[in-house]
Amino acid sequence: MMPSSQSAFENKLLRHMPAGDFDLLAPYLEPQTLPLRYSIEVSQTPVSAVFFLETGLASIVVKMPDGRDIEVGISGNDGMTGPAVILGGKQSPHDTYVQIAGHGFKITVARLHEVMEASKTLRDYLLLYVQTMVIQTASTALANGQADVPARMARWLLMVHDRIDGANILLTHEFLAVMLGVRRPWVTEILHLLEDKRLIRAKRGQITIVDRKGLVSEANGFYGVAEAEYKRLLGINLSR
Repeated sequence: MMPSSQSAFENKLLRHMPAGDFDLLAPYLEPQTLPLRYSIEVSQTPVSAVFFLETGLASIVVKMPDGRDIEVGISGNDGMTGPAVILGGKQSPHDTYVQIAGHGFKITVARLHEVMEASKTLRDYLLLYVQTMVIQTASTALANGQADVPARMARWLLMVHDRIDGANILLTHEFLAVMLGVRRPWVTEILHLLEDKRLIRAKRGQITIVDRKGLVSEANGFYGVAEAEYKRLLGINLSR
């Protein structure tokens, strides 16, 4: 169901965009349920629609040489899917799918292009969001290359926490292994380590954030740069 006003949307991009641009976009937004593993984009396949998530989380993933997936970007109520579309591309070499079930709104690529052609301010606003995604991806590459696994896990949990309501993250160990590009036994070991430090509580299929400040410390400087740029570029506070 469509919220009664722009301010009632959970999606930060929709809620904070200029009112005139929102009025252009809103008539073409269609409510969409997003179940677990829902495929939003398929690699090397033209994108037909982009999504503004209200709840849940979408992951951009790439294939490693051994065939496993690794996450390179996430989108929740902070933004939208389809950065390639905003940049003028028709498709991406990466897959995007739902890793935490939720709901949101979709708009066809054709309609989105029409609205972007009609409003330079909307185009510029969405391009700024794409810039935040570029920074997020660069931060992920840095963390994957230089951070130890506990710091990577802490950073990732903080990023998810920024994009969902409440402190409970509904994810299996299998999904966590995909997101971090590590083997499942590593996931179990690191979750136990973070539990021992009283930063989280973990049970089957759910992680609860207990000490956010402690997780920031555990992330060892690898969390915060992308979040600060999101606020600088869009004027929206992402982190809690």
